[in-house]
Amino acid sequence: MNFHRITTPFLQNGIHEASFPCMRPSGMSMAVLGSGSKGNAALVRCGSTYILVDAGLSAKQLVLRMKARGVAPEQLDAILLTHEHSDHAQGVDVLLRQRSIPVFANALTREALSHKVKSTIAWKIFHSGQEFQLGNLKINSFRIPHDAAEPVGYVLKGSDTQLCMVSDVGYVTKLMRENLKGSDGLYIEANYDQALLERDTKRPWATKQRIVSRHGHLSNHQTAELLAEIACEKLKMVMLSHLSSDCNSPDLASKTVSNSLRQSGFEEVNVFCAHQDEPSPWIDIPVTSS
Repeated sequence: MNFHRITTPFLQNGIHEASFPCMRPSGMSMAVLGSGSKGNAALVRCGSTYILVDAGLSAKQLVLRMKARGVAPEQLDAILLTHEHSDHAQGVDVLLRQRSIPVFANALTREALSHKVKSTIAWKIFHSGQEFQLGNLKINSFRIPHDAAEPVGYVLKGSDTQLCMVSDVGYVTKLMRENLKGSDGLYIEANYDQALLERDTKRPWATKQRIVSRHGHLSNHQTAELLAEIACEKLKMVMLSHLSSDCNSPDLASKTVSNSLRQSGFEEVNVFCAHQDEPSPWIDIPVTSS
């Protein structure tokens, strides 16, 4: 079936709701509360199940931005952590001082956070690669390369939809490709533009080397190449995350990825960019109508 192509990236001062003609709602949707070097967090809902993937904003901002999307912290069924870095986990301690919300992480991530957290946390420990059920979602994790204890990405499966979420990645692995394939929606980082990073005068050489290293971050070009390789007809939504405020822009990142997908024959993929300072609308993960 042919679909009318729509491209509605988030622009800095104009966030737009997505629309997907000829498609039906899947029951799964995502709202990114914030993404960037200052903090990362995203809500996912599937029917009556609500989860928070990462909690890298302050507890105050997490609560305010969840409220802006119609969700109270008490509605959360779980918090899933990708790794222990502060821009992905700094809000957990304060958020849970007076709340009991299970936190899912692998053992090394919990261990890395143990000396930073004073609250009593209901940890739910999984082995990376282990599948588990959380309400209406079937969840699997997979290891990714980054300079953390044991960072992971997540595959979230509803009854008829798959959303894959991966951030903070130094290079693309075979395991990543295998887990991203077959997804209806993707949440993935596009951290920097190579030319802008090279011209940047604020960052010392050592910092630039860490960013481009095998345990750093993906560039726009690396992400574009990966998505063109793993995309399939099911893929209709890509949310680009963790954009550098100095060495990238939403327009540059979305155009780089969109052009790569288009050249590979995937013209109906909607590419969005998450922002640091404002939450996205709820984005439905669409399912192609039969």
